[in-house]
Amino acid sequence: MARTSTQRLIFGPGRLRNALGPTRLDLEEQRPRPPRGREEEPTMKAGEHTAALLDWWRDVATVDRVDLAVRRADGEMAWHRERRITSLPLSWLRAENVRGADVYVRPARGWDWPLVFLDDVDRRLASRIARRYDCAVVETSPPGGCHVWLRCARPLAEFQRARAQRWLAERAGADPASVSGEHLGRLAGFKNWKRNGTWVNVLAVTANGRSWEPGAVPDLDREPDTMRPRPKCPTRQSRVHRPHRDLSPSGQDWAWVCARLERGRDPDHVRQQLVARARPRRRGDAERYASRTVRRAAHHVENQGHPRR
Repeated sequence: MARTSTQRLIFGPGRLRNALGPTRLDLEEQRPRPPRGREEEPTMKAGEHTAALLDWWRDVATVDRVDLAVRRADGEMAWHRERRITSLPLSWLRAENVRGADVYVRPARGWDWPLVFLDDVDRRLASRIARRYDCAVVETSPPGGCHVWLRCARPLAEFQRARAQRWLAERAGADPASVSGEHLGRLAGFKNWKRNGTWVNVLAVTANGRSWEPGAVPDLDREPDTMRPRPKCPTRQSRVHRPHRDLSPSGQDWAWVCARLERGRDPDHVRQQLVARARPRRRGDAERYASRTVRRAAHHVENQGHPRR
């Protein structure tokens, strides 16, 4: 059962603190100095950040199954799907992280969950959301880049989460490329090797019994068109008259990205692969080019009505 009578906050590197009822404190406030003669509280350990996030998911957001993904330095992805949140291979994850792998998590696909995800939210805005709604705030790239896992008033299917996340991202200035409904977030308590090994820390977990109501999202409950007919195998004649294909390097990248998104591949993983694919050609512009291409392709695929599997 979700705890609705307390708000639990983490400030900076300090330990988890409990306070009865809603608090007026902002996440930007500094922790108070300890009384004279007392030592300051020790810094939270990595395992405590991991536990704080997973406990909130289980106890407040009622998520009991998760998908884990590890992206190794060579780009290889290793998955553990539909794992019980109480029996995750945390020792294996830490060993992978020490060797330079990034560690990701999401609520298990194929289930309805009362949880939506926002990526790259400004720290001050994330703090305001945490004061208003039940959510978990995870800092992934200081200064200021945060994940926000927001508890909803009702469970949402993946396509509903995608629409809710897109609607919220426009209003919160969050990353519009991370709104697929099944996007992976970084697991707290592990290093972010994309940001030179900085730690991914929980900044706040709140449980005030105030969930976000997604009813204002347009077409939230309209099911996507999953009956789109598959094209028939092209005949010799149809191959002659097929529309022109862009065979430039950028055109080939576009077709490559769209094909993977249509098959349900994780957009962040596709983006990372595109960075490696385009770097010899785009050099220092590869990151921006890959993010823009994947963002546009995700919008294109969604508008074309391709179901994500």
